[in-house]
Amino acid sequence: MLKTLLRRRVAVPLLALGLIAGSLPFADAAVNYAATVATGRLNVVAALINSQTLAAPTGTATAGQLVIGTSALSGSTGVLVTIPLAAPCCTVSGKTLTLAGTPLSSNPTTSGTAALAEIRNNAGTTIASGLTVGLAGSGAGGTNPDIVVNTATVATGVPFTVNSGVINHP
Repeated sequence: MLKTLLRRRVAVPLLALGLIAGSLPFADAAVNYAATVATGRLNVVAALINSQTLAAPTGTATAGQLVIGTSALSGSTGVLVTIPLAAPCCTVSGKTLTLAGTPLSSNPTTSGTAALAEIRNNAGTTIASGLTVGLAGSGAGGTNPDIVVNTATVATGVPFTVNSGVINHP
């Protein structure tokens, strides 16, 4: 009985922390965050548990990039088009991050079908991956994908437009 109680007292808080951090397989989070982002999220959770005040970011914002790719998008593989982002790149309201300056356009370097997207910093380091790409209302249950585009068909030299981009945190 004591073992069961101890397991529950330890397992439940760890389960809750895992859900907050989005690290459990059944946590509803399609976005994959870079290790530095995940660590930052956990540091924020720890600071809030300790009743500490969170500080505002410092330094000058430098434009990142939105990379649109095929279903094989990974590093330089499957990249169709790289779109410069504004600096600052987005706004945050509640648990929703919205890309700033949309619509955003750029000329693709490769032709293919857009399926996935990544948000990278100015040095090309992936910050968030696994973002879905598609037409408005084309997601599961008629919901919008993370990145809404004008067409899923990407053609070299033909301007490609991102109409909106939203990441909803679970």
